[in-house]
Amino acid sequence: MKKFIETLKNIYKIEDLRSRLGITLFLLLIYRLGSYVSLPGVDPAQLSQLQNQTSEGLLGLLDMFSGGAFSKASIFALGIMPYISASIVIQLLGIAVPYFQRLQKEGESGRRKINQLTRYLTVVILLFQAPAYLANLSYQLPESAFAVDMTMFKITSTIILTAGSMFVMWLGERITDKGIGNGISLIIMIGIIARLPHSIVAEFASRIEQQGGGMVMFLLEFVVLFFVFMGSILLVQGTRKIPVQYAKRIVGNKQYGGVRQYIPLKVNAAGVMPIIFAQAIMFIPISLAGFAKSDSLSGFAAAFSDHTGFWYNMTQFLLVILFTYFYTAITVNPTQMAEDMKKNGGFIPGVKPGKKTVEFLDTIMSRITLPGSVFLGIVTILPAFAMMAGINTQFAYFYGGTSLLILVGVVLDTLQQIESHLLMRHYDGLMKSGRIKGRSGSGTAMY
Repeated sequence: MKKFIETLKNIYKIEDLRSRLGITLFLLLIYRLGSYVSLPGVDPAQLSQLQNQTSEGLLGLLDMFSGGAFSKASIFALGIMPYISASIVIQLLGIAVPYFQRLQKEGESGRRKINQLTRYLTVVILLFQAPAYLANLSYQLPESAFAVDMTMFKITSTIILTAGSMFVMWLGERITDKGIGNGISLIIMIGIIARLPHSIVAEFASRIEQQGGGMVMFLLEFVVLFFVFMGSILLVQGTRKIPVQYAKRIVGNKQYGGVRQYIPLKVNAAGVMPIIFAQAIMFIPISLAGFAKSDSLSGFAAAFSDHTGFWYNMTQFLLVILFTYFYTAITVNPTQMAEDMKKNGGFIPGVKPGKKTVEFLDTIMSRITLPGSVFLGIVTILPAFAMMAGINTQFAYFYGGTSLLILVGVVLDTLQQIESHLLMRHYDGLMKSGRIKGRSGSGTAMY
């Protein structure tokens, strides 16, 4: 406790860090307040039907990502997911389209152009998702819940929902530039945390109502959640070190050799981004279906809107593995690593410099990424098994990667940035011994 208080004092002493933390908290507060502002023309007192619809199923997961704004018919109802979807499309185009490949190689100017195109695509996606959300809203709520003409309401609300999501995106960018941590990831995390107390209370109430062993099961659930939490930390932090024996350097008549260094290659270099990517893709079917409930759909839309179904979870599992390899490929560059080693006179024992070194690093990265991606996929679909075991739907989400890994990854990244500020000014870090391991070694969130 004394160490914690001393750390808080050190944080307060650093004006830049104190300012960044203040800006971050202020902007996150604006986001949370905005999630309670309902669309003009909607009676908030008559949203019970919409809230019942989003209490479970895939819409419940979407409501969690928006911090409850979806079920409140808020101006931030669509949240940040359209921007993430647009980012996925732009990054995929960077692999297949030469124009986007050139932009990625142009440095800062290219990055600004890509960000601009991502924003344009986000607006396009919102212009499709907003009418779908409003169509579902008009279907779920009685006519008395709307105080204005429906045609005018849909036009104005489409504009408001689009502007609301773009404002959330802007808040995330400002947090990244002026605050601490990655803004978009923090916004997602805050939305998830906002749902946690309600989920625990709901699960506790359901276990209390059970006769015989209800509280024992409640405690057992937390024990299992603890082990999943510890596994998530290991998955985010897990690193395998590849030894690199540096070549002898001759300076005059003196020789320096035998210095062993390491290349840190992480078991999960992609962090939580594959889960966010995969979840954004899995939201598409229900968005195209107008946010209808899964039991009112049929065929393909029904199969991919049932978050406890086989096809939904198998597809999500495979997408997580695919995106893990994809994001690892764009964040860990074996060619660049081999060139840096060669420039510094380093080599891998038994491996020739140049192409052979690139192939060796690529092979090692592929091998250690496979178990990491499979475990990441398993953690992602754990909520489905938790629900089958009788755990409350809302609380079950916190057993999986869509919430738990995001919380762990974002918190570790943010704490690592705070610790970096402290260490730069010769203060002790947040931990008594060692440093916090985030994902910065392989790139933090993409946004």
